[in-house]
Amino acid sequence: MSRRTLKAASAIREVVSMAILTQLRDPRVRDVTVTLVEVSTDMRSAKVHVSIMGDARQQRLALQGLQNSAGFLQETINRRIDMRYTPRLLFVLDQGVKNSLEVARILDNLRTEGARAKNASQSDVEDETLEDETLEDEALEDEALEDEALEDEALVSDTTNYPSALRCQSPEDVESSVESGDDQTHT
Repeated sequence: MSRRTLKAASAIREVVSMAILTQLRDPRVRDVTVTLVEVSTDMRSAKVHVSIMGDARQQRLALQGLQNSAGFLQETINRRIDMRYTPRLLFVLDQGVKNSLEVARILDNLRTEGARAKNASQSDVEDETLEDETLEDEALEDEALEDEALEDEALVSDTTNYPSALRCQSPEDVESSVESGDDQTHT
């Protein structure tokens, strides 16, 4: 769209929305918001997107009321905006607000379901983690016991390979060997 058509669309949106709000007396036209106006390149027609609060029946009635008031609104545009041609107005229901509310509701549902699933999975993970930790602790204890047993066996077998001087002796044996002169450390 050119700058000229964008400017015209903005002016038409302002005039139509104020006229609907303040001048239109049709009881069917309630809770209407003009969200967007699209003007054709020749400026002879304009598509007015409106958002209408309410159920489908109220929306249909409001659209009929707006179409019936199109002549009055075109006259208001002609008086307020200096244009060569006054565009013919076509009213279209804008589903953008309704769609955004629906998307927000779906996201909220997903968020609550995700929180529930996360809580459930956390408790499952905690249970699994506890089981894994218990199994790991048992495995570590078994390994420690096996290591101790191997060390004990190694010590026993190692002492048999050492010369008698390096073997552990009781203090009495050490004293008796020193007195008798059986010092085998220098051999």
